[in-house]
Amino acid sequence: MTLNPRAASFGRLASIGAWMAGCQGEAPPRPITTSRVIIFAGDHGVAERGVSAFTPEASIVQAQEISSGAAPVNTLAQRVDASVHLVDVSLKHDAAAIRAGSGQIDVADAMTQEEFFAASELGAATADREIDSGVDLLVAGDLGVANTTVAAAVLGTLTFTEPVVAVGRGSGINDEVWKVKVSAVRDAMFRARGFHNDVARVLQAISAPDFVALTAFIAQCAVRRTPVLIDGAYTALAAYVAERVAPGTKQWLIAGQASPEPCTTICLQALDLTPVATLNMSTGQGAGAAAVLPLIISAVELVGDEMRSQTA
Repeated sequence: MTLNPRAASFGRLASIGAWMAGCQGEAPPRPITTSRVIIFAGDHGVAERGVSAFTPEASIVQAQEISSGAAPVNTLAQRVDASVHLVDVSLKHDAAAIRAGSGQIDVADAMTQEEFFAASELGAATADREIDSGVDLLVAGDLGVANTTVAAAVLGTLTFTEPVVAVGRGSGINDEVWKVKVSAVRDAMFRARGFHNDVARVLQAISAPDFVALTAFIAQCAVRRTPVLIDGAYTALAAYVAERVAPGTKQWLIAGQASPEPCTTICLQALDLTPVATLNMSTGQGAGAAAVLPLIISAVELVGDEMRSQTA
């Protein structure tokens, strides 16, 4: 797509508009009229190791905040009338779709093979449902205490990254908790050492049902030619895994923000994605992505209007 000099002067906004035009298969790009934040939630057994600044029970509380519209992501999403939908994949209660919490990955598998496939089907079905409803842009979010511990273990196994490099500060943990987190990640990676090239087996063993659903969601959005805005470490890793199992997925992705987690940096570099903003948010919930959503919507409208004016 060729932009006139003024449109080209829009810098990163121009590239965002051009990317959306490519996703839509038409130029100028259509305005984004319907966007939605989809949050995949789950509890993690490894949280019992004390790897987070939050107690394991915090996941349920945060999920309730989202459902009631009182969470940070709700505040940010409402600026552009984006709705927020929580998918309870594996929170630790009876209402979870797949299972009540995942296995403690440093000592046991996260899920059974049957649960792995069920989570994958749930993620893909969620994408199909949202796309069939007519959304223009989907925002991928996550919720769950110890998410970054799971992410570090999967990242380390699939990319041969040492635990001390893969593990960040997550929820703002101190040095002592960081050491516990590194130990848990090292133990999980050791368990997966014999099948590190088998992505599905790695995910079954040391990820979580909500992560599998999130990965399948992103991959299916690409299959359905629908753009996805990703957020921090968990969603960046899910995007990386989706690209590994379904090459070409990354063409449908845009990175909302640079978060402080090493996992985010490593995965975005592997995907050749440049974050729209450096917000350093580790909130989760898709909040960082929701924060830049107004800018993305404006960029698409700006480029579209400029292209239409040059043909008038």
